[in-house]
Amino acid sequence: MKAIFRSIAICVTALFVCFNAYSNQPIAIVLHGGAGTISPDKMTKEVEAAYYAKLNQALDAGYAVLKDKGEGLDAVVATITILENSPLFNAGVGAVYTYEGEHELDASIMHGKERQAGAVAGVKTIQNPILAARLVMEKSVHVMLSGQGAESFAHEHGLAKIDNTMFDTQRRFDALQKAKQRIDKLSSIGVDKLGADMRFGTVGAVVLDAQGNIVAGTSTGGMTAKRYGRVGDSPIIGAGTFADNASCGVSATGHGEFFIRYNVASDICARMKYQHLSLQDAANQVINVELKAVGGDGGIIALDAKGNVAMPFNTSGMYRASIDGQGKRVVAIYK
Repeated sequence: MKAIFRSIAICVTALFVCFNAYSNQPIAIVLHGGAGTISPDKMTKEVEAAYYAKLNQALDAGYAVLKDKGEGLDAVVATITILENSPLFNAGVGAVYTYEGEHELDASIMHGKERQAGAVAGVKTIQNPILAARLVMEKSVHVMLSGQGAESFAHEHGLAKIDNTMFDTQRRFDALQKAKQRIDKLSSIGVDKLGADMRFGTVGAVVLDAQGNIVAGTSTGGMTAKRYGRVGDSPIIGAGTFADNASCGVSATGHGEFFIRYNVASDICARMKYQHLSLQDAANQVINVELKAVGGDGGIIALDAKGNVAMPFNTSGMYRASIDGQGKRVVAIYK
């Protein structure tokens, strides 16, 4: 009888330890709405207030999922879909135009437990590309699908087909006209160079859920006046998005060509894992040293398994918000 009671006591103790560890697991979230030439001098108080409101709304939506002990994938999707549905950001409804006057959207998502990932590139008829990226991860044997194939896959799995004009906004159309004038002028003298105003956009989120999993996601309309099916870093795992429970999760925004060439998202996590750097040090080295030295403008959001948050950028501003593992809330735009 004593042996039975002893076994029961051991089981109860083990359950208590497991429950206590679970209840003490921190949760955290960090998001961005793009980095670039963002100045308070060029923004009205009304527009600034709109950005702050939308950042807070997206932050609260994702954090609510985490507080309810929901899955990190659901938290990332809840956050990013709000940003995709807002004309304030270069993703979904606010996406920039291609040179030909359409919208081509990219997105990716990654789960840090087993490095499962999904991505779509160059899609035109999906309202929320982050949902398509998740479908690729969960319902296919592939990591990335592109163009019409990605659209067909998403529609076959329940995502509604929408008209590309749904993403039209006057603000982005005006930006396209200015960009095309500049491109055509430079092309006439044999110069192929991108302006700073053409590079930036993108939204993203990284979370640490109650199960201890890190999940990261990124979504973008790409580059204003992009041509020839150009794809940036956002749908590329390791460049624009990365998540690994053993190190960190990252979502990037900026001049995608540099983020691809320097494998930015996974490089930050690798520096943590192999050089034993802190999240902040690893992120700062990549964004403010490595990238800055070669003209790679932009920034990242990141968090680690303890709920620490990093949001470095080497531009004048980055739309960003976070709630770290200690519950500290930050919502900011400028340096």
